[in-house]
Amino acid sequence: MQPSELIWMNGEFVKWEDAKIHVLTHALHYGTSVFEGVRCYETASGPAVFRHQDHVDRLFQSSGLYYMPIPYEREEIRQATLELIARNGLRQCYIRPIVFRGYGQMGLFPLDAPVDVTIAVWEWASYLGEDGKRDGVRAKTSSWRRISPDSLIPHAKAGGQYLNSILAKIEVHKSGYEEAILLDGHGHVCEGSGENIFVVRDGLISTPSESSSILNGVNRRTAMQIAADLGIEVRERNISRAELYLADEIFLTGTAAEVVPVREVDDHTVGEGTPGPITRQVQTTFEDAVHGRDDRYLDWLDPVAAGARAQSGGTAGQ
Repeated sequence: MQPSELIWMNGEFVKWEDAKIHVLTHALHYGTSVFEGVRCYETASGPAVFRHQDHVDRLFQSSGLYYMPIPYEREEIRQATLELIARNGLRQCYIRPIVFRGYGQMGLFPLDAPVDVTIAVWEWASYLGEDGKRDGVRAKTSSWRRISPDSLIPHAKAGGQYLNSILAKIEVHKSGYEEAILLDGHGHVCEGSGENIFVVRDGLISTPSESSSILNGVNRRTAMQIAADLGIEVRERNISRAELYLADEIFLTGTAAEVVPVREVDDHTVGEGTPGPITRQVQTTFEDAVHGRDDRYLDWLDPVAAGARAQSGGTAGQ
């Protein structure tokens, strides 16, 4: 990890090395946290956060689902993020806001524990690597099933829930694969360890629906909008495991991973074993969108400079 200079913690900017919590923090013991993964990209007009408001809105939705009222307004979180990027002098970065139950209460009843909010930014390359984005990755179906909505809340981006993804990720890594694909409780294709999945066959794109225990990713919605703008039909439906082996193309989307082709699943070659034309179209348009090169998507960009100027002299102190 490449450290930055400052982190925002509960309304104050503190040095990276001083951003600490108590060992008895509730979230450390029980997983009571929700978070977001957001990216800031370099554009011709300067750094800009991609789909910033959508990520802030989902952070508040996740916190509400887990009874953690955020002690700040949405706009305060947005402005703090923009100022944090500016103060750190970053042109592009990954952004991690996290809301968690802090120090002061132990046990499984969490409502008396304080709700803390932190935002960190740092330079971070694509989650599955530049080689993965260019050439595609090898994936394996995990034996671990995706968490059920009968037990937890797949729609929330909650810290404790990611133990499910971690088990799947470790399992396939030990078998020599770059990424895991999880099935839901009914055996339908669900998602990757940290990405949504899209299957291309006969010129159509299919992706699991929100009822399939998926997290409705911001970049999932981005890819679906881009595909529609390209004139490519996208269907939300149940997908069987065998359809992965019969697919012409498969790609994954996520803020950390961005848009990544899958060239092999369970030792079955996907299509020709190289990223297909529809995947490349979506991927190229996505890259143009996040870097401000496509006027159709400029409203998805939140410029850092404008936000930092608006925050100048605000309430958050050094």
